[in-house]
Amino acid sequence: MLSRSGPFRCNSVGIAIMTALASRVAWAHIGDGSAGGFVSGLHHPVSGLDHMLAMVAVGLWGAQLGMPAIWVLPVAFPMMMAIGGFLGLVGLPLPGTEVGIALSAVVLGVMVLGEVRAKLAVAMIVVAVFAVFHGHAHGTELPEGQSALLYSIGFVIATGLLHAVGIGIGSIHRWKSGQMVLRASGAVVLVGGCFFLWKAIT
Repeated sequence: MLSRSGPFRCNSVGIAIMTALASRVAWAHIGDGSAGGFVSGLHHPVSGLDHMLAMVAVGLWGAQLGMPAIWVLPVAFPMMMAIGGFLGLVGLPLPGTEVGIALSAVVLGVMVLGEVRAKLAVAMIVVAVFAVFHGHAHGTELPEGQSALLYSIGFVIATGLLHAVGIGIGSIHRWKSGQMVLRASGAVVLVGGCFFLWKAIT
């Protein structure tokens, strides 16, 4: 079970940081290459619905699983995503990246919809594998002339914020009606994932 203060505190912090993120994105239009790289990294994960669905779903699933998954999964995902981002930045190919991203939303949607009580190690493997695909996509889309390091830091931070949003929403899991809402959210993620998977393979 989640504590009464933790998820709501996380939700408030997430909202505050996302507000700051919006102002930084606007500021990017007048920033230099380095600043632009950081803000481009912040913006990239929220510019694609496929990325957003999967990353929020990680937070939702973690909230359903409770401690310690509620913080382990949102830490494991950005760490492995950074590795995938490095592979993309140096030009190493990763076949089926778009399919992997779409599948991440499908699988995570199923996990949230079914409120699957996976063992922590299994849950970590699931999010870690998919995180590599998301990171690789971010890495290969580094804007020309911008700092790779700051861009990478930006998309890792943005990913953490999306996880925090999912955890904040997941705070309703303590109530029976909230559990149903979360499972319905999983269905939305699943449907979105199926749509992006169809787009990726056609």
